Amino acid sequence: MATHGPYDLIIADPPYGVTTHAWDKRVDGWHMLAAECLKPSGSLWVFGSQRYLLADADRFDAGGLRYAQDIIWRKANGTGFAADRFKRVHEIVVQFYRRDALWREVYNDVQRVPAVTRNKSVQMRRAVKHTGAIAAAGYRDDGTRIMKSVIELNSVRGGFHGTEKPVALLAVLIRTSCPPGGLVGDFFAGSGAAGEAAAVNGRNYIGCEIDPHMAEKARGRLAALA
Repeated sequence: MATHGPYDLIIADPPYGVTTHAWDKRVDGWHMLAAECLKPSGSLWVFGSQRYLLADADRFDAGGLRYAQDIIWRKANGTGFAADRFKRVHEIVVQFYRRDALWREVYNDVQRVPAVTRNKSVQMRRAVKHTGAIAAAGYRDDGTRIMKSVIELNSVRGGFHGTEKPVALLAVLIRTSCPPGGLVGDFFAGSGAAGEAAAVNGRNYIGCEIDPHMAEKARGRLAALA
């Protein structure tokens, strides 16, 4: 087990600073540290609300991080904090990489899922009678499609931490952005859910957690997987 960086992937689920919970305090300085700890081929996935991400936009830029893409985690069982707003059932997860790196050199294993319909281009090719030669480049439908940017998974209920993220969602990020046997850094480890996702997918993991009680729970969770 590796004990230090640089990291192939960093996962960050920082406090958003939008509630009255004692632990929900914004943390400064971690953005630049993340960029410094990443390999040139590495990337950072950050969980956040739109409010949090907009407020921290300058910090990501000043830290030397460049936007790559974002996904939406849709919670089928989400909850709302106020009765005068839409019930919030989603979170945003944004991927960044080092500004001095090239995107084509960043590890990026785009995930694929089983197709639910036949490919339209294949159907069209079979339906249309061609009068001339078809170009050499063809397409073979392998029964899978690129995973869509909206991923629907239930929130964790009765977990170790109040804002714990689903292992299945973290596993998608890890398989996409960390090579097998690579090192995942978890800057706000909480319950250690990312550590479980890393372990079951053959990646190494280092988690950082400020709350000693929560850190002990995370250690126990990961020890149970050994």
